[in-house]
Amino acid sequence: MGRPRTPLLDRERITSTALQLVDETGDFSVPQIARRLGVQTGSVYHHVDGRDGIVELLRERVCEAIDPGTLELTPWDTAVQAWARSYRAAFAAHPRTIPLLMTSPVRAPRVLEQYERAVSLLLDAGFDRAGIMPLIIALENLVLGSALDLAAPETMWELTDRIATPHLAQALAAVGEGRADRAFEVGLAAFLNHARALLKHAGR
Repeated sequence: MGRPRTPLLDRERITSTALQLVDETGDFSVPQIARRLGVQTGSVYHHVDGRDGIVELLRERVCEAIDPGTLELTPWDTAVQAWARSYRAAFAAHPRTIPLLMTSPVRAPRVLEQYERAVSLLLDAGFDRAGIMPLIIALENLVLGSALDLAAPETMWELTDRIATPHLAQALAAVGEGRADRAFEVGLAAFLNHARALLKHAGR
């Protein structure tokens, strides 16, 4: 019997299967991937560095959707704003990966390269070196929290007759559609205003 024209197993198929499992259930295991692909569990380990290696492949796959060109824009705040929106969209497409990736150290080379570009952007803009990672982490908290919010029901507050909440009811009625998008824009504007103030202070 000749070899199949399409390989039964490679890193791309392993990554796609793991992402499918995470999108469906919020997690994955190597045996689950093997069963989906119709191979032995040991065969998967021939192509990846265990579960941690698959997590980093997932990180690279999701982050491929973040437009790296946004970090080339000028001025710096235009670049950060565009990067944040692209970052949010990438993870909003796969929100169940967020808890998995946020609790694992970043090792994927292509993702580290993007962080390097973000740090370089802020350094070139004149930000204090010691304050750059807190800024990036704060922006990530906003972006990833908002990506999760996009996956939540539009109505997150269910009012009840057991307690009077007239002001809450009026505020909810007034917000209209696009609650998550509007909240993200509020947070992003506040972040950028704070960052501009830090930069102004650093330039004194």
